[in-house]
Amino acid sequence: MSRNARFQQLQTLLSNRTKRGRAKEFLVQGVRPITMAVERGWTVRAVLHDAQRPLSRWADDLLRGLDTERVAMASELLAELSEKVDGAAEIVAVVAMPSDDLARIPVDDTFLGLVFDRPTQPGNIGAVVRSADAFGADGLVVTGHAADPYDPKAVRASTGSLFALPVVRTPSHREVVEWLAGRATIVGTDELGDTDLAGFDLTGPVLLLIGNETAGLSAGWREACDVMVSIPMTGSASSLNASNAATVALYEARRQRLGSSAR
Repeated sequence: MSRNARFQQLQTLLSNRTKRGRAKEFLVQGVRPITMAVERGWTVRAVLHDAQRPLSRWADDLLRGLDTERVAMASELLAELSEKVDGAAEIVAVVAMPSDDLARIPVDDTFLGLVFDRPTQPGNIGAVVRSADAFGADGLVVTGHAADPYDPKAVRASTGSLFALPVVRTPSHREVVEWLAGRATIVGTDELGDTDLAGFDLTGPVLLLIGNETAGLSAGWREACDVMVSIPMTGSASSLNASNAATVALYEARRQRLGSSAR
């Protein structure tokens, strides 16, 4: 492939959220993320690789098992799509976005969901996805005017967990509250919360809320909460950043649930 219209279209998947959304596809690189995308049944629309570089055994096996378009290109073009200054990724996959359908997230008696309200940093979304996956959450909902979970920074920060955990975007809290319809306790997090996180029972169906990195939760979400909890801290810090707060809350839910099942 040369620097033609197709290459320019692929470039827009890196930097142009609107065009990425219209195409309903995004770029993925790295052994673990691409492997997980394939293993979890995501649709790989194309695989981009260096025209002059022999493929590794991993890449060769992966491509042999995929019925998808293969695009050979010059290493310098692949490096641009890899966003690397020290050479190109071995392969870059063009992956289709799933639908933003809340039904993708299962809700049952053990439900543990997470909302990230109006995040501004794609890397924070990826970090939260990684923690949610690690601690057994059923899904993440990104609400409001927010950064894009399919931004390259978010995809990289998730280290492949984006392909293991349902991530759904909604315009506001209303769609989520209607979808849950009272099936889970809505637990907001705030430094001024009325209840200590560890002192609240998180063993039942729970939706945990993490607010915007600067402004916290929206007024709509605050009204929708059944309880507001706080994370106790010592030292001079007044609050944790959003991804750290999400990790602490998810860990506490996991800790309580493991303790409950052991009794």
